[in-house]
Amino acid sequence: MSNAILGIKKGMTQVFKDTGEVVPVTVIAAGPCIVLQKKTVETDGYNAIQVGFYEAKPSRVNKPMKGHFAKAGSNKVFKYVQEFRFDNVDQYEVGQAINVEAFNSGDKVDVSAKSKGKGFAGSIKRHNFGRGPSSHGSKYHRGTGSLSAKGPARVFKGRKMPGRMGGEKVTALNLEIVKVFPDENLLLVKGAVPGPSKGLVFVKNSVKAKQ
Repeated sequence: MSNAILGIKKGMTQVFKDTGEVVPVTVIAAGPCIVLQKKTVETDGYNAIQVGFYEAKPSRVNKPMKGHFAKAGSNKVFKYVQEFRFDNVDQYEVGQAINVEAFNSGDKVDVSAKSKGKGFAGSIKRHNFGRGPSSHGSKYHRGTGSLSAKGPARVFKGRKMPGRMGGEKVTALNLEIVKVFPDENLLLVKGAVPGPSKGLVFVKNSVKAKQ
């Protein structure tokens, strides 16, 4: 069964295994997510469920969305509304809560989030280019280098250049869930996950684990 959940990245810490091994983990406050809508191939052209996560102030939500939440039987409003695509959505019902209990220790998951924005960056920081000589006589230190051959007299599309760095979706694949705390809605995932602390993360069963 495919499982997915939304959460908030709380930060990193470490835990000890029974063998005494220290394991670095990322703490994710995941769920509960409320199923707001079911989409099927017959009605929408694809299978998915729409969920709401992270309770918000009613004043921050417009009337159409309040009605959408109420239609799902929820007396709360949510800051985040996302879709989870599944091959089969029969296992879910509108109004159902998705909790961390859907995952177990040892499960492999993929974690997606929006990476930290780093603003405008040069080619060395953005693409790991090498730099020129450091001596004072050199006229080339941190430049991008040659951009094109003489013949085309233009820069080809896809050329690695300075520009905006970060602030885009990044997915860490095949991470292990070290521990689940159902009472506190917490997941401990081995290693680092994308995004800043207090950022939204999307946790789902690993695509590699199915292969």
